[in-house]
Amino acid sequence: MPRSARPAIASAFFVQGASFAVLVTRIPALKDRFALSDGALAALLLLVPVVAGVGSVGAGALAGRYGSARVLRIGGPAVPLAVVGVGAAGSVPWLVVALVAVGLGLGAVDATMGMQAVAFQVEVGRQAVTGFFAVWSLAGIVGALAASAVADTSLSLLTFFASCAALLVPLDLVTGRHLLQRDVVPEHAGGPAERAPWRPLLGLAAVVTCLFVADSTTSNWSAVYLTDALGSSHATGALAYAGYATAMLGGRLLGDRAVARFGPVPVVRASGLLATAATVGLVLAPGPVGGIAAFTLLGLGLSVVLPQAFVAADALDPTRSGVAVARVNVFNYVGFVAGAPLVGGLAELVPLRTAFAAIVPVTLVIALLAGRFAPRPAVTAPG
Repeated sequence: MPRSARPAIASAFFVQGASFAVLVTRIPALKDRFALSDGALAALLLLVPVVAGVGSVGAGALAGRYGSARVLRIGGPAVPLAVVGVGAAGSVPWLVVALVAVGLGLGAVDATMGMQAVAFQVEVGRQAVTGFFAVWSLAGIVGALAASAVADTSLSLLTFFASCAALLVPLDLVTGRHLLQRDVVPEHAGGPAERAPWRPLLGLAAVVTCLFVADSTTSNWSAVYLTDALGSSHATGALAYAGYATAMLGGRLLGDRAVARFGPVPVVRASGLLATAATVGLVLAPGPVGGIAAFTLLGLGLSVVLPQAFVAADALDPTRSGVAVARVNVFNYVGFVAGAPLVGGLAELVPLRTAFAAIVPVTLVIALLAGRFAPRPAVTAPG
C-alpha cells in the first residue's frame, strides 16, 4: 500500500499546485474581462482564502468521520473543475460563485493532502512530507509557465482552464484509489473533532500564520519592491519571485534529508533565522541584485516550515484522523489574508523599504517557536 500511495499523494499535490498556479497567473486577464477596479479585484481575491479556511475546517470534520482519502478523492478533481467555472463565468456574480467553489476546494484539498502526506510518513517510518510539498512547488512552476505561454495568444480563459482540467482531473481520478486509508478512533471514545486538542496547536498555528504573512507579502509585493524601492526594470523585478519559488522548491527537495539528519527543531530554527536574515537583507539591499538574492534566501528559509508544522500537529492528534492538521492548515489562510494588505497599508504611511521592515519580527517568530516542532508521542485519547 505505501508504495502505490506515494505516487497517488504526489499526484494530489501536483494537481493542486498546478490548478492554483494557472488561476493566479491569469488574474490580469480576469481583471480585464470584467473591467474590475483594483479595489474590486482585491475584494474578490480576498474571498478565496477566507472561503478556503471554511473548506479546511469542513474537510477536517469530514476526514475525521470518513477518512481523508474519501474527501480528497472528491475535492481533488473538484478544484480544476472549479477553475474551469471561473473561466466560464460570464458575469461578476457567477465569477463570485466560481471563486467560492475554488476556495472551498482549495481549503479541503490543502488539508486532506497534508493529512495523506503525514499518514504516509508515519506508515513508512521515515521523513517524506517535505518531498510532497516539493511536488506542489514544481507544479506551481509548471502551471505558471503554461499560463505564460498562452497569455499573449488568442486562447480564451475557458479553453485554457478546460485544457488544463482535461489533463489534471483524470490524473486525480486514476491515482485517487491508491490513497492511504487511515483508521479513525471508534465513535464511542468521542467524536474526532471533540477530542483533537486546540491549545497545544496554538504555537504551530502562530508559526504557520507568520510563514504565510511572509509568503503572501512576497507573492504580492516582491516585484513592486524591486521596481519601486530598488529601482529595477519590470523584467528584473519579476526575477524576485522566480528566485523565491525556485529556492523554495530546492529547499523542499532537500528538506526531508535535512530533518532526518538534524531533527525538526534545529532545521525549523535555522530556517526561521535564515528567513529573518533574508528580510533584514531586503531592508538593507543596495540594489536589485541584493533584493533578488534576499528573496531567494527567504524562499529557502520558509521552504520546510509548513510540512513540518503538519507533522508536529499530527503528533498532537489523539485520533490520528487528520483533524489537527486541518486546524493548523486554517492559519495558512489567516496569514495570507493578514499579509497581503500589511505592507501595502504601511507603505501608505512610510517608504516601501521601511514598510518591509515589519516582516523581520514576523519571520523571527518562526525561529523563536521552533521548539514546538519537537518530536513527541501522540496525545492519548480519553476513554
